[in-house]
Amino acid sequence: MSEQVFALPDVGEGLTEAEIVRWRVQPGDEVAVNDPIVDIETAKAVVELPCPYAGVIGELLVAEGQVVAVGTPILSVTGKSLLIGYGVMSDTASLPSSTEAPARTQAPESTQAPVNVRALAKPPVRALARELGIDLASVTATGPRGDVTRADLYATREPTAASAGERVAVRGIQRTMAQAMVRSVHEVPQVSVWRDVDVTGATKLLAQLRTDPGWAGVRVTPVTLICAAMVHAVRTTPIINSRWHDLADGTAEIETHRQVDLSVAVAGPRGLVVPHIPDADRMNLHQLATAISTLTERARADLLTPAELVGGTITVTNIGVFGADGGTPMINPGQSAILATGRIMERPWAINGGLTVRPIMTLSLTFDHRVVDGAAGATFLAAVSDYLSTPPSSP
Repeated sequence: MSEQVFALPDVGEGLTEAEIVRWRVQPGDEVAVNDPIVDIETAKAVVELPCPYAGVIGELLVAEGQVVAVGTPILSVTGKSLLIGYGVMSDTASLPSSTEAPARTQAPESTQAPVNVRALAKPPVRALARELGIDLASVTATGPRGDVTRADLYATREPTAASAGERVAVRGIQRTMAQAMVRSVHEVPQVSVWRDVDVTGATKLLAQLRTDPGWAGVRVTPVTLICAAMVHAVRTTPIINSRWHDLADGTAEIETHRQVDLSVAVAGPRGLVVPHIPDADRMNLHQLATAISTLTERARADLLTPAELVGGTITVTNIGVFGADGGTPMINPGQSAILATGRIMERPWAINGGLTVRPIMTLSLTFDHRVVDGAAGATFLAAVSDYLSTPPSSP
């Protein structure tokens, strides 16, 4: 028998640290290789880590809520040395057979330590509890699943005569987004242009698709057609789908991507995330609608993997869903353009010298002026607008 120490691995591209969200095991638990042992929150997603050893959990070396660097020991396992590489089972012959003991059992009742029931709370609430110095176990939980909420923490605190506001640690997705936006402002000369577009044609097409038996079970929204319009517009203005590269010798290059890996901003449970759809330009509208729906559902359920959150070439963000008419979005580092779409509103609209009421949407395009000049930016925006005004009758 030997003791193995499990260090926090790099589960994504360039991961440097992560927060211990929830331990799934306790000292004395028996585990098999690849049993889930802990949930960690990286800058991109919540990830479940499997155990690379078989044996008995010795000690949890890091507390829940603590942020640690990659390579930091987080727990020890006493048992057979069955290290086989993080998360990959390379030698199944060395693992327990189906006739052996279950993958995880508890120590005999006579020797088992009392079980501590941990309070349920999301990572931001745990962080706030640490900032306020509140023991989560002492808080009466009112959340929908018996979890502690921010309101519960504030209700627990006794009021003080001199309150200077609250401070919450900036971590995970929020910190990554903040760092990206600072980089975007400091490194990229950004220009925004906008255009109001009559989306009567788009709304009619959506109504048609929603009653088409061939589209049964497929969720189609204005964002579906906006994404299709962006893919179409990239074909007319390929430079919009590019990236600026600063080289070591002081020169620079512009890389124009051969494919459109379309990033779609989604409000997830831990903040705004921007997963991408690889090769969106190779999809027909039905395939694109399915991909958008699946990606959105995964984002809102907090099931995205780190790989899904890197690699996009151009972004769309729908701020209209939050009631905004328009705005000036900021470019994601590594891209050259982002399109923001406002809410659809009925507005007076002049047609052939007459005045009528039409559904109108404001499109706002921000682009890297080193890569995209004003003419190219305006051309791209016009192509998106034309698609939404008069979409193809048989997409």
